[in-house]
Amino acid sequence: MNRAILVRHAESAAGARGILNGIDRLVVPLTDLGREQARALGERLPELDLCVTSAFGRAVETADVALAGRDVPRLVLSELNEIAFGSYEGGDYLPYRAWAGAAGPADPSPGGGESRLDAVRRYVRGFRALLARREDTILVVAHGLVVRYLLNALDGRDPTPLLDGVPCAEPYELKAPELERAVDRLEAWTRDPRW
Repeated sequence: MNRAILVRHAESAAGARGILNGIDRLVVPLTDLGREQARALGERLPELDLCVTSAFGRAVETADVALAGRDVPRLVLSELNEIAFGSYEGGDYLPYRAWAGAAGPADPSPGGGESRLDAVRRYVRGFRALLARREDTILVVAHGLVVRYLLNALDGRDPTPLLDGVPCAEPYELKAPELERAVDRLEAWTRDPRW
């Protein structure tokens, strides 16, 4: 891989209402605005050799709309899935955010959810798999947390309990050395995770 174009999926029906969805088998389509965002994304994309998505329908649908009419091979990489929210699944975002702001990096979300540490470890595995790919230019459609952790690491910042959002369907281009540097930083953090 020589470059990756990272994108948070377009607006979904759950996201538009501030509802959490961390279970990939649930059907959560894009909104009309989300489909328009994905179409606009498609107009901004260069020639692609591969499109990688998480296993979530909103990521796959974003790619489908953005790449309509293009013959781009696809790969689903579940390591780039949304974090599992546990008992917060299907609820409003704000109570989860309050928990996330107080919990440590290794604390799993109550009710069988995932810790931020486990999520970052998973993201590192996913990005390592991308870096090993032979395709030149790869579109990666994933989720806000995935993209934000990586962008922060690229800027020299470790994971924190609360993060700035990532705009829907906004492309971020990273050359392979930049991606590798960010992934190395995230991986180093997993060996000594602290806020």
